[in-house]
Amino acid sequence: MGNGIAHVFAQHGWDTVLIDVSVDAVQRGLATIERNTERQVTKGGLTADQRRGLLSRITTHGSLDAVKDADIVVEAAAENPKTKFDIFSALSRLSPPFAILASNTSSISISEIAGHTDRPGQVIGMHFMNPVPIMQLVEVIRGKETSNETVKKTMEVAKALNKVPVEVNDSPGFVSNRVLMPMINEAIFCVQDGIATAEAVDLVMKLGMSHPLGPLALADLIGLDVCLSIMKVLQDGLDRGKYRPAPLLEKMVAAGQLGRKSGQGFYAYRD
Repeated sequence: MGNGIAHVFAQHGWDTVLIDVSVDAVQRGLATIERNTERQVTKGGLTADQRRGLLSRITTHGSLDAVKDADIVVEAAAENPKTKFDIFSALSRLSPPFAILASNTSSISISEIAGHTDRPGQVIGMHFMNPVPIMQLVEVIRGKETSNETVKKTMEVAKALNKVPVEVNDSPGFVSNRVLMPMINEAIFCVQDGIATAEAVDLVMKLGMSHPLGPLALADLIGLDVCLSIMKVLQDGLDRGKYRPAPLLEKMVAAGQLGRKSGQGFYAYRD
């Protein structure tokens, strides 16, 4: 998600810093951007000159110190509350006082994240969809103390990125994952209970419900660990019984079968 967000900002003229504490991770992210932009040129979405300009606007860094001149920071770290709280606490110390601090969290409370900063009015959710360069939606989440000015500026930024921003209020899973994740969870239960294979479940939803990607293939794309984290947030914040993660999901995550990023989920991936 982080490299996709950097990609779209740089594509639309923003000088962008891609930050990760792992040198290997940030280099992999940059390599992904290079491959994806090369694909865009091949398909006619970018010219070679536009690609060179895009790549020239991206720099990399291994420390949050790099946010010292940022107008907006978009965090896309692991879907773990403590990780995000620690990052936002650091961002509020290191970024300029006028900077908007946005989180790409897919389920964690924006109000709670904002509580770990010195500027809760400037903290907002900016939930991009995966893959970021292709998907149009940005779910803009207003926390309890998010100011109207921050919402307005964030909506304008999303539109400048050629995205469609949709404003929602802070609640576990927001709208996107409060609707999507229980569906994915039920699809996993169907496999677990022997009702159908993963391929059959996905085919039913693709052909019968006009979904472009079946729920289990989508879960592999999102990451099964991320799906499990979101289900736990829904369970803790809403209803422990209604949002109980499928035991099969928990077993697969424990076994390291995380989907595309690990090479094995409900499907096997060579690359």
